[in-house]
Amino acid sequence: QVQLVESGGGLVQPGGSLRLSCAASGISFSLATAGWYRQAPEKQRELVARITSGGRTNYADSVKGRFTISRDNAKNTVYLQMDSLKPEDTAVYYCNFPNNLGLGSFGWGQGTQVTVSS
Repeated sequence: QVQLVESGGGLVQPGGSLRLSCAASGISFSLATAGWYRQAPEKQRELVARITSGGRTNYADSVKGRFTISRDNAKNTVYLQMDSLKPEDTAVYYCNFPNNLGLGSFGWGQGTQVTVSS
């Protein structure tokens, strides 16, 4: 059974930074494409960043140039460095392993709340 545990969220002022972490278990982590999603109030969950097993990255236009996804296969952990945060980045952030349609392949963890506000 795949388990995903996200952490690192919090309250930050516009222009600030946060680093999210996601520890995964029950999966051959190093072989899988990992991704970060977010869901803002009254909006659908969206994929904002993904990283392949080979380290290739892809970002949603809304976060390109501000967010950086990375992974540590030895720790079964994927990270999301978020810089130049904006109020519209406020959401619950989740990690998962996107399928070919960009949808999460497994059940969702509890997520971590990111609030960008002055």
